Amino acid sequence: MLAVAAPSLSVVMPVRNEAEHLPGTFAALLRALDGSGFDAEVVLVDDGSTDDSADIARRSLGDRLPLRVVAPVGRGRLAARSSGLEAAQADVVLLLDGRVRLEPGSLRFVRERVESGESVWNAHVHVEADDDFGVFWQLLAELAWRDYFDDPRTTSFGAEDFDRFPKGTTCFLAPRRLLQDAFASFTTRYHDVQLANDDTPALRWVAERQRIWISPQFACVYLPRTNAASFFRHAVRRGAVFVDGHGRPESRFFPAVVAFFPLSAALALRRPQFLPAAVAACGVAAAAYGVSAGRSPRELRVLLTVTPLYAVGHALGMWRGAAELLR
Repeated sequence: MLAVAAPSLSVVMPVRNEAEHLPGTFAALLRALDGSGFDAEVVLVDDGSTDDSADIARRSLGDRLPLRVVAPVGRGRLAARSSGLEAAQADVVLLLDGRVRLEPGSLRFVRERVESGESVWNAHVHVEADDDFGVFWQLLAELAWRDYFDDPRTTSFGAEDFDRFPKGTTCFLAPRRLLQDAFASFTTRYHDVQLANDDTPALRWVAERQRIWISPQFACVYLPRTNAASFFRHAVRRGAVFVDGHGRPESRFFPAVVAFFPLSAALALRRPQFLPAAVAACGVAAAAYGVSAGRSPRELRVLLTVTPLYAVGHALGMWRGAAELLR
């Protein structure tokens, strides 16, 4: 009996009710794999989906890529990714979310760099900006990490400049063992682990040991939530995640986290009549910063009008995070 060679890349994808996005995600993955030199498998971690995500994945891939489905029951993204890493057979893993579409040529580029010893890669993420919410998510990243986005280039960062570059497990390539060790090191002060920041602390751990590379040539497109209700829910979640990930002295955002709670509490309790003005001021401040960054008229309008909604959601999420800390 002939031995079957192990894949050179395991694509680990946690999903929960992503059936509508998976055909496009897998089509883009197949295009990116073409000519890349990677012999890939897909490990789909179906984390309690109530739609037909797993069946859609099977139909989308057909016999073009080996697919294995792992099915934990609603234990959250961190546990889902850990289960996928445990099931993966390749030494190199690409963590890929169900809403993410790789750009053609990305895997060919990163394969050559991995072979030269640059083994840890964070993708350059473009946000699909077909409406104001999509434009806002793109602006949020580009303005928060201007060190990189003002001059996108192939570069790397470590622990010393970790907070000045975009990073996340949305599309992240690294040795499987390194990722397993990073996730094993993960700790949260939250009672509900599903509200925890499950990537920033783990990736900071990675950056303390190996430099993380990023390049516009290893890129993907993220499909954001584009209606007001889902946008607001995601803003609340981002606020809770922010407290867990950056409410730590090693983060450059730590002073902002510390200052937020007494300032917002004093405003809400002593001067509640000024809350609407404070929310509106967030939009004005964001637009003013956009002007200084040379953003377009449309982008300035989005910053002015969408930032207040995001600010309310993010603030509520931060207080939810504080409640988790108290629990």
